[in-house]
Amino acid sequence: MSTHATFALGCFWCPDAQFSSLLGVTRTRVGYCGGTKPASPTYKNLGNHSECVQIDFDPQRITYRELLKAFWSWHDPLSQYGEGQYASAIFYHTDEQRLEAEESKRERERHYARPLQTRIDKIKDFTRAEEYHQKVRVVDKDV
Repeated sequence: MSTHATFALGCFWCPDAQFSSLLGVTRTRVGYCGGTKPASPTYKNLGNHSECVQIDFDPQRITYRELLKAFWSWHDPLSQYGEGQYASAIFYHTDEQRLEAEESKRERERHYARPLQTRIDKIKDFTRAEEYHQKVRVVDKDV
């Protein structure tokens, strides 16, 4: 059974490749979410949506907590500001993910002298980015 996770950590191309390399991640796709403006954002008309990567993962092989650990280690949560294209955000899909995200943020904040700019929001929308932004194949590490 596959579970979803969605993260924004700056530009979506690098995180897409990084998450794809993790054992237990079965699929990634890039897109836009988190905005309050009308739906259907595009790369040239984002409104206040953020670039993000949506992940399908096998929780028997990789945990959400491990994905959060990767999220925090792959970007600077102090330089990504609140809203917009390159925001730092965790978009949770379940209450359990929300609790784990909040706990991981509290743990991470202990390492910094000021509050992290990372938002933790319930996923409300995900618009898949244009095809030229997507990878050409699905990740499958079982072969």
